[in-house]
Amino acid sequence: MPELPEVETTVRGLERFLEGQRITWVQLNRPNMRYPFPTGLVQALTGATVSSLSRRAKYGLLHTDRDSTMIFHLGMSGRWRIDPVADEKHDHLMLEAGGHRFALNDPRRFGYVDLVDTARLADWPAFAAMGPEPLGDGLSGGLSAAHLQSALAGRKQAIKLLLLDQKVVAGLGNIYVCEALFRARIDPSKPSGLVSRPALQRLVLAIQAVITEAIAAGGSTLRDFAQPDGELGYFSKQFDVYDREGLPCHGCQHTAITRIAQGGRSTWFCPRCQR
Repeated sequence: MPELPEVETTVRGLERFLEGQRITWVQLNRPNMRYPFPTGLVQALTGATVSSLSRRAKYGLLHTDRDSTMIFHLGMSGRWRIDPVADEKHDHLMLEAGGHRFALNDPRRFGYVDLVDTARLADWPAFAAMGPEPLGDGLSGGLSAAHLQSALAGRKQAIKLLLLDQKVVAGLGNIYVCEALFRARIDPSKPSGLVSRPALQRLVLAIQAVITEAIAAGGSTLRDFAQPDGELGYFSKQFDVYDREGLPCHGCQHTAITRIAQGGRSTWFCPRCQR
């Protein structure tokens, strides 16, 4: 699944082509993806001007001058294609603007689209339940050690699992949680309520750093994710722990990276560096 940096990369890629452009044509090639396309989507977008694009957690937001916003989620395999040479059977939503054609392509159809009033974005059910953004945004403010300390107080669940809870922090996924916990030197199995305030301060900085670096590097190359222009990211080459089981730790240079299962997902960490 594309994680936060991949979605941010996608949004920035689309922004270069779409911001300020009038949408002249919209076509739906099927009635649904994971969920049915919203009623009136084609009518709402056709003729509208894209005022801006943004992101909330792992959702992309396309804002229009009609005071409505199209929300898109890329699911497991979704991506936007710009000026595709040929149509593909998995191009489910297509539009034209600024002399370019855009296709929302999703072979597995776990992604979806919704249309909401821009003024009520914060009340959209998924957004209303979310915690703050790692890097901050206009809807949620920014992540802080004080927020984490309050959200994790008295909790016995492992810190790794609670960081994946969107109510605690919005948009964090398995890859970057593993990387951030390594940088903050925190054992992923440690009960959340026992993580000290200094450790939480390190963790906030680590989360922000790893997300920022991944965005700058273009996201990861895992599975079939690609930026809108087809360029793949390369941050996966810089992972310290993720998918490195048995390889030497980049920190202590001696201990082998260990993999354990937590909540049905793999966690990679250094038993010596992370306490």
